[in-house]
Amino acid sequence: MSGTTSTRTPRSLQARLLMTVLALVVVAWATAAALAWHETDDEVSDLLDAHLAQTAALLRLQPLDELDEDRLNEAPELDKHQPRVVFQLWHEGQLLARSASAPHEPLTRRHKRGFADSTVDGKAWRVFVTQGRESDVRILVGELQSVREEIILASLTSILKPMAWALPLLALGIWWAVRGSVRPLGQLGRAVAARQPQSLEPLPTQGVPPEVLPLVTALNDLFERTARLLATEQQFTADAAHELRTPIAGIRMQAQVAQGAADSQERARALEATVQGCDRATRLVEQLLQLARLDAEPATGNAQSTPLADVIRSLVAECSPTAQRRQQEVAITEPLPAALHIPLPEPLARVLLRNLLDNAVRYSPDGAQVRLQVAQAQGFTELTVEDSGPGLAPEQQARLGERFFRVLGTGQTGSGLGWSIVQRIARIHRLQISTDTSPELGGMRVKVRW
Repeated sequence: MSGTTSTRTPRSLQARLLMTVLALVVVAWATAAALAWHETDDEVSDLLDAHLAQTAALLRLQPLDELDEDRLNEAPELDKHQPRVVFQLWHEGQLLARSASAPHEPLTRRHKRGFADSTVDGKAWRVFVTQGRESDVRILVGELQSVREEIILASLTSILKPMAWALPLLALGIWWAVRGSVRPLGQLGRAVAARQPQSLEPLPTQGVPPEVLPLVTALNDLFERTARLLATEQQFTADAAHELRTPIAGIRMQAQVAQGAADSQERARALEATVQGCDRATRLVEQLLQLARLDAEPATGNAQSTPLADVIRSLVAECSPTAQRRQQEVAITEPLPAALHIPLPEPLARVLLRNLLDNAVRYSPDGAQVRLQVAQAQGFTELTVEDSGPGLAPEQQARLGERFFRVLGTGQTGSGLGWSIVQRIARIHRLQISTDTSPELGGMRVKVRW
């Protein structure tokens, strides 16, 4: 047996809608026809029964004195349709009078007044029985069942034939209406298909039916997000190329200095500067790759969490050599509960907290204080990282997160991507980041809340 499975092509929306509406119309038409048949059969049967009873009443009013009791009296036929309805007058069990086309046998054995169905000489009859003026006279008025069925069928045909003729016209009208209703979808599809790949202008919404407007709006939103993404990528590519050019040019220059060095000490300094330039370029590339991976992730809920105390202690231990060399104090103000978690996977938790702690240590002067604090209140957890450095002006804080943005005059190297990474992680995992000036230490204060 073949391992491939055949995929069934879905039926078009127009065909599905047309078939559904036509099926409903046919079912409704058939139901109406059945109800019409039933109602017409009842109404016509009641009407014909009334005619039989009316005929019997007229016969009951006729005097029997003029009839010859010694012979059979037959009524003449005055119309070609007259044989369809017949009568019999029975007196003391003897047929006294009848229609010319009536049988000689009683139309029914019934004596009590009312209607009866019977069969005489192989023919089915509908008979009305009543008593004459004299109690020994019995009046029978009958009609062939086949004639009644012909009348009912003719009545139904006159009703259903126009309905049958109207059904194809109704189907044609439904097809035309459905085709016109789905035409905007086809026009929208052709408009999107005719676009150039680089065309991201919004689709016009004027004259769009309300049912199609949500689709057009969603497509316009998609075009807008795609345009922003492309613009961001283009800007990012240009900025990355510019930022990479600086460390690469520095590495090349130091390599040339090492090649032309006159003594070993000068060569060693040039090589050390080359290694530092390579380290800066490596860190820049790592941050660029990390930011690219974060940009590819959609904003989702927090599916994983990481023990916060372990991450903070590990990162404080990592930055301690640098802080000690610059005589800085990095302190955790309160004991960290072991059960406290941050809603991030461990790699992202380390990236976020490392960037915050690294910025505090790097941009603070020698002998500065860096303080970490965790507080819980009103169902929220808040991590604070603050320092006694120079801080940033409000307008500079507002630009934090712009890619490759750096404050001049700090004397520190960097790519300006750290804050972009922090804010992207926070946006993906729905953390709240805020910055201000530390009221106690006077430097930068960053709060992470979840």
